Amino acid sequence: MKERKVTYFEEAGKDNTGQVINAALERLGEKDVKHVVVSTHRGLTALKAAEEFKDLDLNIVAVTVPASTKPEILKEWNENLPKMEKAGVKTHRGTSSLSGTERGIRVRWGGVGPTMIIADTLRTFGEGTKVCVEILLMATDAGLVPAGKKALVIAGTSRGADTCLVIKSTFSSKFFDLAIQEVVCKPYSDGIEQEAR
Repeated sequence: MKERKVTYFEEAGKDNTGQVINAALERLGEKDVKHVVVSTHRGLTALKAAEEFKDLDLNIVAVTVPASTKPEILKEWNENLPKMEKAGVKTHRGTSSLSGTERGIRVRWGGVGPTMIIADTLRTFGEGTKVCVEILLMATDAGLVPAGKKALVIAGTSRGADTCLVIKSTFSSKFFDLAIQEVVCKPYSDGIEQEAR
């Protein structure tokens, strides 16, 4: 039996970012995780993680939204990209693995597919939980994290970070091989806080 501390935030959102990074750093102290995946629209959360984790021998991957997002977000990402690369952070921009094509189908014809049901089920634990699973799938599909490995994954609700999980990685095509193994920290959840996108 293992006992570990789990932190639950009263509110979701970016105000928890510092505490998430600290909790992640404490968990990384066990030295059994070599892969860190960070959700970051603008690159700021990934840069903060890279700075705090710089003395650890880690594969840090920053995952961002697809190029179809708002131009001002892409501008900030592009400005921060050289800083992330200098810090040794691998980066990936791609289609969200838990929406992507299904979102296009929903917008055009209506209805909901199984991937969006999975996304909403994960959202019952909080938006950050859904994003953690999604970005790890994306990083693994891109070859930036090997399948079947333990990864510490950081994400949030909107901006910043409020969730940190340890998840066994897999490819999107083998979704049910994925395993959420540990909750390091997350906000309390009242269920789905955002409409499925």
